[in-house]
Amino acid sequence: MHSIVTRFAPSPTGLLHLGHAYAARIAHDRARAAQGRFLLRIENIDATRGRAEYEAAILEDLAWLGIGWDGPVRRQSEHLAAYAGVLEALRARGLLYPCFCTRAQIAREVVRSGIAPHGPDGLIYPGTCARLPPEIAVARVAAGAAHCWRLRVRAARRETGPLAYEEEGTGEVACDPLAFGDVVLARKDCPGSYHLCVTHDDLAQGVTLVTRGAELRAATDIHRLLQALMGWPAPRYAHHPLLTDAAGEKLSKRSGALSLRQLRESGVSAAEVLERLDERTTG
Repeated sequence: MHSIVTRFAPSPTGLLHLGHAYAARIAHDRARAAQGRFLLRIENIDATRGRAEYEAAILEDLAWLGIGWDGPVRRQSEHLAAYAGVLEALRARGLLYPCFCTRAQIAREVVRSGIAPHGPDGLIYPGTCARLPPEIAVARVAAGAAHCWRLRVRAARRETGPLAYEEEGTGEVACDPLAFGDVVLARKDCPGSYHLCVTHDDLAQGVTLVTRGAELRAATDIHRLLQALMGWPAPRYAHHPLLTDAAGEKLSKRSGALSLRQLRESGVSAAEVLERLDERTTG
């Protein structure tokens, strides 16, 4: 049995940049140093934003950097039935409810309440639809009303009891999933949320060490909640610092970070990119 299984899981919504290469390199090197396995997952559950050409570019860029993966590429779009099965299991236990609120309605409800609590994912949902009588909610779903599915986080936390995860270099970290409020686990145009799909896929792929950026550290609280609810083993976690630009902002597609393709086309070699990443790692 392999001692470590890591993964790199980009979304095909744009070209990879140095930040992606940094994350991929960390996961790859951790696995290789332990004679373990490094897996590639394409998180393309969002069909409205994902593009086949971006997936092709991901494979091309990783090959250019000399970052090879083990086994077949896992694509989330090929596993919708598995995510639906998890949702149905949670629904059968009374832990999900349909939410019919639009963003505008949620904002108005927050204004009326006079408070605007924020959690790691942003504004905390005020729980409007959680209070709908079950027969009304069922009738609205049956009638085709637009809705998403939210997790009753407080009820879920009562089932699991206290939770924690193992963070490399830190040890046991206590979880506070209540800080998120009732998170969305599925939408009509996205049959599984990031929280649901990533947790399921780490189990399905046998991932034992999740290496990812520090901005996702808080999300681990919800991921541990889902793992505990479903009886899934928890991997260890290693959240690494983010690469930033000269202004100290996180490198991102949205902020216009130079893509690996642009660097390559401008004459920068793969060796030079890897050297830059090594400098960030050791600096």
